Amino acid sequence: MEKIKVGNYRWVVVALLFFATTINYLDRQIIGLLKPTLESQLHWTEIDYGRIVTAFTAAYAIGLLIFGNFIDRIGTKLGYTISLIIWSISAMLHALVKSTFGFGVVRVALGLGESGNFPAAIKAVAEWFPKRERAFATGIFNSGANIGAVVAPIIVPWILGIYGWQMAFLLTGAIGFVWLIFWLIFYEIPSKHKKISDAEYKFINSYQDELVVMTGEEKKIKWINLLGVRQTWTFVAGKLLTDPIWYFFLFWLPSYFSSTFNIDLKKPSLPLVIVYSATTIGSIGGGYLSSWLIKRGWPIFKARKTAMLIFAICVTPIILARFATNIWQAVGLIGLAAGAHQAWSATIFTTASDMFPKRAVSSIVGIGSMAGAVGGIFFPALIGFILESNKQAGHILVGYNIIFFICGCAYLLAWVIMHFLSPKMKKVEL
Repeated sequence: MEKIKVGNYRWVVVALLFFATTINYLDRQIIGLLKPTLESQLHWTEIDYGRIVTAFTAAYAIGLLIFGNFIDRIGTKLGYTISLIIWSISAMLHALVKSTFGFGVVRVALGLGESGNFPAAIKAVAEWFPKRERAFATGIFNSGANIGAVVAPIIVPWILGIYGWQMAFLLTGAIGFVWLIFWLIFYEIPSKHKKISDAEYKFINSYQDELVVMTGEEKKIKWINLLGVRQTWTFVAGKLLTDPIWYFFLFWLPSYFSSTFNIDLKKPSLPLVIVYSATTIGSIGGGYLSSWLIKRGWPIFKARKTAMLIFAICVTPIILARFATNIWQAVGLIGLAAGAHQAWSATIFTTASDMFPKRAVSSIVGIGSMAGAVGGIFFPALIGFILESNKQAGHILVGYNIIFFICGCAYLLAWVIMHFLSPKMKKVEL
């Protein structure tokens, strides 16, 4: 029997999501690379910087709750558009502020805007992919977070050295508007898209539990009704305990390498490029692993949970970073942990679309990601306190060792709690 050609337009959608996520994290991470410069000019302490990160994260948490339900109501295309416009303008406004308070204000605006990225992207994947491909698709677009983190240590020091820190914010913030042109031209839900083939449309909706096709006309789900569902709290627990670790990798690793190994952040940083490149491999490989297991006949939820357990174990060696005697040992241990985090992230996002119907996916992602951001509110504050107190005592490395220990334990704890809450991770009927 001749194999029917399904079509590949859904991968164009993944490319759009990938570039949006890359821009999202490029705009987000710049402040970490500019931290030494801004500290000297604005006289920040570690606690001041921790408060700025906390302000961003708090706004991000609130925005996730708002955008999650908002995107479920107005649709992926318009929701993503609004989100990107807000965060791109906010990123550019960083160039105009001159005080610590001013940075806090624009970081709040940036957090609110950027919070729409993942609810919209995960919903788009649920709209365009059957379950057996979702984790891999999520892993690909989620790797944009890592590409953004890889690109930033290369281009930001270059812009900083030639044009100054203000131009770094202006140029990177403006990139989002270029992406927006392609988004408005190429994206639409499958049921309304003119370029998708009938074969690909049927393939996307090939599973019996996915027969409800997203048309924008289904009954909407109120997010507050989802709080009584056990599977919601499974997703919440996983995000709450592990998302804050990524905030540390994103906002403090440049400072860690600078203070511990005397890396000059005014020049392109190879150690940071290697660490964030590892996260790209983790995101795509992690997404592929559970999809590969499913294709080999594993039940969907067993494949997801087994993959997540492997990733949790891979994070634990970061505890040994305290014994690193040179920068490359630290790069190896931190790179493994950061890559495992992104593998975990790609997989846990997919569990949301596994457990909930498409019309509720954006709301669930918003609720769970908000929980992760809430954890990210308290963890940066704790990091700032630990590092500042140890810096005053002349033992900054001790502070990082404490943080690495917390990072190493968080994922196994999250996996155990998720397994306890949902041993079989059953599909939710709404």
